[in-house]
Order: sequence, then structure tokens, then C-alpha cells
Amino acid sequence: MRIIRLLALLLAAVLAISGVAGCSADTTDRHPELAVGSTPDAESVLLAGIYVAALRSYGFAARPETAADPIAKLDSGVFTVVPVFTGQLLHTLQPDASVLSDAQVYRAMISALPEGIAAGDYTTAAEDKPALLVTQPTAKAWGGSDLSLLPSHCGGLVVGRVAGAHTPAVVGSCRLPAPREFGNGTSMLTALRSGQLTVAWTTTADPDIPGDLVVLAGGKPALIRAENLVPLYRRNALTDRQLLAINEIAGVLDTAALAEMRRQVAGGAAPLAVASGWLAEHPLGR
Repeated sequence: MRIIRLLALLLAAVLAISGVAGCSADTTDRHPELAVGSTPDAESVLLAGIYVAALRSYGFAARPETAADPIAKLDSGVFTVVPVFTGQLLHTLQPDASVLSDAQVYRAMISALPEGIAAGDYTTAAEDKPALLVTQPTAKAWGGSDLSLLPSHCGGLVVGRVAGAHTPAVVGSCRLPAPREFGNGTSMLTALRSGQLTVAWTTTADPDIPGDLVVLAGGKPALIRAENLVPLYRRNALTDRQLLAINEIAGVLDTAALAEMRRQVAGGAAPLAVASGWLAEHPLGR
């Protein structure tokens, strides 16, 4: 009997050791380091850094990676997560889409995604959509700063934008004239202040909107297409907790925080360090 008990104990120990080893290997296999992709520009790298920081805060290994076409890398499985703005991606996938509100744009974007790609939760409080600036005298003459006032002043508008910016051709019932393009924001805003322009394009998360100018605020119904941040990911490539980690950004990030992080990156700070610092002040899972 004593020999049998010793053999049983020995067998149990062997099975326990095998189980531990198997569990460790399984964990490694199930949770490899995740590549969060973006284009190489600093603002896009910052967005990837936000989701890298989110995954790391949940204990998952993640790293930022860049590519000229991160969506293609996501589609091929090289990247696992790629943050994008909803309206920009919808325009890429369906250039003729006419929806404008955040929920409509999000639903249309999801419907247009390639089969192997899914979308997480979008940030309802964080956006970076085109916005129009006017001077304070213009806002006073128009009777306010609502974007809905623009169509009634459509005739004779002179519009400016920075070269390369993608801006709407229509706002409500107003078809805008072709914009004058400027090499940088400083020269454009100088032209706006001097009266050479009536309105100038910026974005809602631009960190350099001067305090002496007025942003025409949008309302409902939306007159400019929504641009909310959303994480795309490979279908069946994330665990439930990994998906929870990236989705929690939607409930924490807002436009002001995004603009402030961009301000720090523009000042020379490392995008991932900025994102990690922000997340440390706004921990997930609470």
C-alpha cells in the first residue's frame, strides 16, 4: 500500500508540473505581443500610443508600429489594432457616403469594412472633425457662433485652408467656393484677421486655435461629417479583456485631452510617453 501511495503521489506531481508548463505555454500562445499600427506622422503615432498604453495597462504586451497603409497591414494580419477617425475611413471606403452624424457615420463605416476587420467602440466625446473659424467681429455681425448661421451668409464667402487639408465642399445648404490655400496655419490666420478671408478651416482637436478667434459650433442636425476616434481590430484576434481594454478609451478620452496631447507632441514630446502619461492620469477600469 505504501508503494502504491508513493507512486500515486509521484504521478500527481508529474501531472502538476506538466499542467503548469502547459498553462504557461498556452498563455504565451494566447497573448503574443500586439502590434498597434498607424501612419508615420506624429499625430497618428500618438493615436496608436493611446491604444498601446490601454493594452499595457491591462497587462498585455503591445507595441506601436507604422506603415504607409496601416489598414492593409491590419487586413493582412501584420497589425492587430489600428485606430482611425470614422469619417475619414468611411470616405476612403465609400467616397459617395452622405451620412454626417456620429452614429450614422459609425454604422456606415462598419458596413463598409473588409470581412476580416471589426470596429470597437468610438469615442463619443473625442472628435477631430473640420471646423470653421471666424473673427469676433464676424461672429457679432452674424448674430452668434453657431455653424447653422453659415448658410444665410453663403454669398460672397471667402474661405481659407492650409494646403493639403481635406475639407467639406458643402455645409448645410451652402456650397462653399473653392478655398484659398496657404502654406501654413499662421499665414492663413493672418489673412483671416486682416479681412482677406471670411472663414478659415481648422479642426476641433487642433491644439493651436487662437483664443481671439471664434469656432463656429456645430449642433444637431450635423452639418459636417463626424470624425470620432475608433479602434479597428482583426476579427477573432483579441481576447475579451483585450477588447475591453481598447474599448474603454471611448469612455475616457475627450477632444480637449486629444488636443492637449497633440500640443505636447508638437512641442517635441514622444507620442507614446505622452499617451502613457495621459492614461496614468485617467486609469481604465474605474
